[in-house]
Amino acid sequence: MISFLGTGLLGTGFVRALRRRGEAVQVWNRTPDKARALAADGAVPCDDPAAAVRGASRIHLTLSDDAVVDEVLERARPGLAPGAVVVDHSTTSPAGTAARVARWTARGVPFQHAPVFMGPANALEGTGLMLASGDRARFDALAPALERMTGRLAWVGPQEERAAGLKLIGNLFLVAMTTGLIDALGLAKGMGIPAGEAAALFDLFNPGALVPARMRRILAGDFDHPSWELGMARKDTRLMLEAAGAGGVTLAAIPAIAAHMDRFLAEGDAHRDWTVMAKALLR
Repeated sequence: MISFLGTGLLGTGFVRALRRRGEAVQVWNRTPDKARALAADGAVPCDDPAAAVRGASRIHLTLSDDAVVDEVLERARPGLAPGAVVVDHSTTSPAGTAARVARWTARGVPFQHAPVFMGPANALEGTGLMLASGDRARFDALAPALERMTGRLAWVGPQEERAAGLKLIGNLFLVAMTTGLIDALGLAKGMGIPAGEAAALFDLFNPGALVPARMRRILAGDFDHPSWELGMARKDTRLMLEAAGAGGVTLAAIPAIAAHMDRFLAEGDAHRDWTVMAKALLR
């Protein structure tokens, strides 16, 4: 028996995939109708977390944050069977994750944090990426079950909080990238370029392909052989802001980036590679 606590978009996808594989699943959600809807897939909805975990050998969580994870687990605790393992896919803080693993381990309950870069469709189809860290023996025992839930399962080290930290790093990049796309459409609007035409640029130009090489350049810290000088990059951000402003559009991310560039220009870095903005982080 498997238990799933939290049947929002991601949890629902996971539960339906488990049922397709013939797994017996008990489910609970803070909004009961979301759990009850999964009865049509053969899952058993429960009215409280303790009932949902009763008899389960593995309990999965897809909840919103640290406070909710802790609250729901305490509510579930009376129903935990001896030997049950908890697998938490929630995006939580590194410090909260480390404390949670220590607390439940002391209680004799193995706790594996396994955050994901997966949407609902990935959860249903068993694609995407799942991260895990911490005790290797615990991970190895769970790996066969977790591998069936995702396209790629990666153990990222023995530190219990490492997967939580890497999940936040990945989400930061997704937030920055998506805001960049929104700013790109904003700049297009300011210049009178239809959104569809602006979007089509990325059929020709794939900036995502540049990410690994750009990261290697940043980590190398070679700022004195520029491919794009900081002063020239700042000039381009000025042109972006002027063009957007002329069309009555306020950009979200570029003003903050321009202000960040100005701090390094004031330090005399105008003719260095624009990745010089990372120099303090590399010291």
